[in-house]
Amino acid sequence: MEDRRSLGIGMETGEEGAGGPGGPDGQVSRFGCASFNQDSTSLALGTKAGYKLFSLTMVEKLDCIHESETPDVYIVERLFSSSLVVVVSTTMPHCMNIYHFKKGTEICNYSYPNKILAVKLNRQRLVVCLEESIYIHNIKDMKLLKTLLNTPSNPSGLCALSTNHSSSYLAYPGSATIGEIIVYDANHLNTVTMIPAHDSPLAALAFNGSASKLASASERGTVIRVFSIPDGQRLFEFRRGMKRYVNIHSLSFSTDGQFLCASSNTETVHIFRLEQLGPSEGDEAATWTSYVGKMFSAATSYFPAQVSGMMSQDRAFATVHLMTSCQKNVCTLAIIQKLLRLLVATADGELFIYNVDPLEGGECMLAHKHSLFGGDDDNDHQEGSESEGIETAGQTQACPSYAATAALPASGPVTATLTGYSEDGGAKKGEVIPEHEFAAGPVCLDDENEFPPINWCRDGTGGGQARSS
Repeated sequence: MEDRRSLGIGMETGEEGAGGPGGPDGQVSRFGCASFNQDSTSLALGTKAGYKLFSLTMVEKLDCIHESETPDVYIVERLFSSSLVVVVSTTMPHCMNIYHFKKGTEICNYSYPNKILAVKLNRQRLVVCLEESIYIHNIKDMKLLKTLLNTPSNPSGLCALSTNHSSSYLAYPGSATIGEIIVYDANHLNTVTMIPAHDSPLAALAFNGSASKLASASERGTVIRVFSIPDGQRLFEFRRGMKRYVNIHSLSFSTDGQFLCASSNTETVHIFRLEQLGPSEGDEAATWTSYVGKMFSAATSYFPAQVSGMMSQDRAFATVHLMTSCQKNVCTLAIIQKLLRLLVATADGELFIYNVDPLEGGECMLAHKHSLFGGDDDNDHQEGSESEGIETAGQTQACPSYAATAALPASGPVTATLTGYSEDGGAKKGEVIPEHEFAAGPVCLDDENEFPPINWCRDGTGGGQARSS
């Protein structure tokens, strides 16, 4: 996982370690990326051998619903529960491929001037992030609507796109040296606001489901802040820790927006509760506890700003202690079988599922552990886990082969690329591909009432070059 992204996080690793291909270091070397989809109902895993898609509907069972042999995948993103999946591999890091994985067909491919660092998508927009530019496509026909050029250097590809397509807010760093956030309206193609979030550069960003809140963390990793969108006012400030700086790997809101989880390169995953005092709570009876609380709050105004800020920051509502630290990971909060769960996918190919008590919080209990690579990995862990009373998954259900899940396409995959046009002459620094380039004969994602209808299919071609003017 590219360690400064939220939901779709590429985990680039080095060579095989001393453990060999079958040992812990070998497992990490197989890992390319892991990302949860927009509503945390699916997990995508990219490896040196290909990519897999898992369904996350049950705690005890992990269903592999698709497996592809596309090699060296370092970005794979699925659009909700549809058959649309975006893939980027290290063999062609400038090229983005979009597939209908159930039909086994390539919908389109696009080439970019530099390495693709992140891809974000919702039902309205698809965003491609390079180190110093961002490309915004209309996902329904893949027209290139806007190119944001000369953005601050962003080597990790940090950005976030709201899953709420009615707003389609895009957040990305506004500076390479301090923690400024640019919030951009990807629907109306205009900048909404700039948020001075942190003193040090940004490390993580995440929108809540309704796109009314944006969470951020800096490279120091000690404080996580939540801002209102679109006005950018600070709503919450949470302290992850005080003793040391950490690398925040991911941030993610729960579906209802009441909780926010944060994972890092330490063994602890923090869950924060977002709650504000209502009118009735603000006018509570003058009990001794409330009196002391008010006096304490008043006293902080006399302290230096740094001390006052630390004392006013909220602590974690719940925590999880992973079995290992320094592993790149991605976390999310999801409702599985009607209960709130914390899911953590790690670079050694394991998925941990924890139960979260939404009322009391505290230390979360491990409900299940799955091996994403399959094989006999879980057998090695099961003996130790059983002695601690922890239920551990057996092998992940065997994935169907690519041939078994893909219907034969009418024609072979299309790999040609076409140069895009700039209708505004570059005045807006964006490109729009003209309507006459789009032929009749839509490629529709109609299985399972999927969205959006991808109504773009070219006669004999299915690619393009996204080039800045």
